[in-house]
Amino acid sequence: MSLNSIKFDTTDIVLLFKNSLVEVSSEKQILPHPTINSDWKYLGENKKKTLVVVNYEDAAHIPDKQLSFLTKLLTACNLNLADVAILNFHNYRSTDFDSILNHFKPKVVLLFGTGPAEFGMPMIFPQFQVQGYKDAVFVSAPLLEIIEPDKTLKGKLWVCLKKIFNL
Repeated sequence: MSLNSIKFDTTDIVLLFKNSLVEVSSEKQILPHPTINSDWKYLGENKKKTLVVVNYEDAAHIPDKQLSFLTKLLTACNLNLADVAILNFHNYRSTDFDSILNHFKPKVVLLFGTGPAEFGMPMIFPQFQVQGYKDAVFVSAPLLEIIEPDKTLKGKLWVCLKKIFNL
């Protein structure tokens, strides 16, 4: 494949050249699509393309106690905070589903306290069901503070995580 045959999505081009891209025919600057959020705030570095979606009104990202429990879950899956992106969906309710996927490009999406329909997915599936969609694997589960004290819920989540991460 030669460099001349590489094709880019329009959204990617706008993001790469957001301050210098102009339309030649009209000398008008091309602006990003209005649903693209250039000020994403999340924890982690997303090195392994794993998006953890939480939903907390009173926290910038995630409360400390829930972060501690999540860190233990990640460690059990041979992951750490650098491998994931933790997004507080409460702060991104108006951002559409496709924009979130385009930004994070996840292979795995763990929804805690946010259902698939609420997240903007065009489908509904039950909690603790591993669901493939758009080149990613999704799992919906209750809030972390509900799962942590409940052995049955922890067991259901662990079955999903073992399947997803081949543990």
